[in-house]
Amino acid sequence: MDLTKHQARFHQRWPALRDPHVRALAWLLYAPDLLAPDAACWEARIATLGQLSPEVAGWLHDLQYDPILNEALHAHMAQQPSGRLGRYAEKLLGFYLRQQDCLVAANLQVRNQGATRETLGEFDFLVRSPDAESDAGVVHWEFATKFYLLQARDASIQAQADAFVGPNLADSLGRKMRKIMQQQLRLSEHPAAQAVLPAPVVAARALVKGWLFYPLGVELTLPPAMGINADHCRGFWCDAPSLQTIDDGAACYALLPRLSWLAPARLPAAEGMSLAQLRGRLEERFHADDSPVMVAQCRLKEGAEPELLEVRRGFVVPPQWEARAATTVQHAIVQV
Repeated sequence: MDLTKHQARFHQRWPALRDPHVRALAWLLYAPDLLAPDAACWEARIATLGQLSPEVAGWLHDLQYDPILNEALHAHMAQQPSGRLGRYAEKLLGFYLRQQDCLVAANLQVRNQGATRETLGEFDFLVRSPDAESDAGVVHWEFATKFYLLQARDASIQAQADAFVGPNLADSLGRKMRKIMQQQLRLSEHPAAQAVLPAPVVAARALVKGWLFYPLGVELTLPPAMGINADHCRGFWCDAPSLQTIDDGAACYALLPRLSWLAPARLPAAEGMSLAQLRGRLEERFHADDSPVMVAQCRLKEGAEPELLEVRRGFVVPPQWEARAATTVQHAIVQV
């Protein structure tokens, strides 16, 4: 299992991109889908952005270097800022879809028509597509960017989507996909949706990007029946002492804040830490918060302005997290 392939591929493809927003958008457009669109389990309800065209690649370059276009991106991202990674990714993709003139609506809420007016759901994106144009309708995309850690040592459990849990243990890949498939993609069927839809929904699909993280040292190929793209972005997870096993003495490390989780990191050299410094920072973090921390292992790129390029990434988990995660997985599997 190569945990460095996607970083190397990304850095090679986008050597000129330095703006964090542009790099994050480039990752959303260029990275492999998390789910396999042709897997039978998804019943043809998975959307994909497909291969990046030369025109879009050129547009991303312009987004970095054209002051007017770059300013427009930053102004868009500054509107109603959120610390939620999902919202951040949605805003990036919405900017792209609007620039490509295929966005009909974004974050379109559906409310109960009764006195309470509670929100029943939200269309992440309504887009134009060849499917839609032939039927004078739109396609509903439910968009998600997810990060899940495999918490299972037993082979029979590893093959279940609920064994992939979120770092805060409040979500799992299985639970998320059941919600998308059974609820969110059916939103257009609700009578209240007709009051807000600009055109009939002719198809509803899930567009899912993200990274899956495996226990450090575990070599695993997921069964095709799970519907996970074989080329998905991968990382590791481990406790702090286990980091020693991947340290070569020359690596630098950086903590990645949540809104920096999408694209492989590209950072000023001054932000790098030694393994000893990293472990000290982790000890401080875990003393205040028992949530896993995203860490990038980096190499130094020499130059006029030395910088760090991410080689691999992983979650470092606090003590007792693995036991809590195992309990969460067992509970989820019993409920399914």
